[in-house]
Amino acid sequence: MHADEVDTDAALVGRLLAAQFPQWAALPIESVPFFGTDNAIYRLGENMAVRLPRRQKNTEQLEKELRWLPRLAPLLPLVIPVPLAVGEPADGYPFEWSIYTWLEGETATVARIGDLSQAATDLAQFVAALQRVDPTDGPPPGAHNSFRGVPLSTRDEPTRAAIASLGGTIDLSAVTAAWEAALRAPEWRLPPVWIHGDLDARNLLVEQGRLSAVIDFGCLGVGDPACDVMVAWKLFDADARAIFRAELAVDEATWTRGRGWALSQALIALSYYTPETNPVLVREAGRWMVEVLADGR
Repeated sequence: MHADEVDTDAALVGRLLAAQFPQWAALPIESVPFFGTDNAIYRLGENMAVRLPRRQKNTEQLEKELRWLPRLAPLLPLVIPVPLAVGEPADGYPFEWSIYTWLEGETATVARIGDLSQAATDLAQFVAALQRVDPTDGPPPGAHNSFRGVPLSTRDEPTRAAIASLGGTIDLSAVTAAWEAALRAPEWRLPPVWIHGDLDARNLLVEQGRLSAVIDFGCLGVGDPACDVMVAWKLFDADARAIFRAELAVDEATWTRGRGWALSQALIALSYYTPETNPVLVREAGRWMVEVLADGR
């Protein structure tokens, strides 16, 4: 997936467990079918997950999650993963790694969500609860969260580079117009709020058709709430999007920036990944862009 990532497999996980957590070494280890972009993930037994950072840059997320996820979990209306243990570099693997609770459920594709309107309400309530948490001492945007929550204008250069690289594969005129419209929205001037930073179908779980959990808090931080509003175009159709906006009471400027975040993420993903390196994200990013452009029209 990345040129500089460290190779991992279930055998390595087994060796790390045997050396550092022998009480869990006999449990079955299974690679998760869709590996995350930041961490390789393995299911451990029935109730745990092992996460191994793919690259040096992803190791910063672990310390943040160890500090904040146990504090946030009881304040949120959907379940989130809780860290259980931290492993040390060993056996040729160069980074600290972690063991988390395993959360049951399937990724929240549109086909698996029984009622998009209910999902829009549930997710808006989750985002609202997260925003209500006191942001004091929360981590501001930076490399640790891929700069999620920064002013949208700071993404102008990489977004335009992505537009140029995609060339004839996209509607250049429509995409450029949509991006420039988003840039014209006023910036967030209020105090920063907590953001998940990476809300989309891959990081939401459903059980029996209803949202049940939110996972992958690597992009957690405090910043512009527009970064979490972008899920409106990543997951919902126009009707559910309107419900999400009303439930969360999103102002016009933040809504416009959120649309810009969704478009920027789609473009950068499509210019970086291929159907061979990350087929799930390429498919999802294409759908996000379609939703943004259709909404703009």
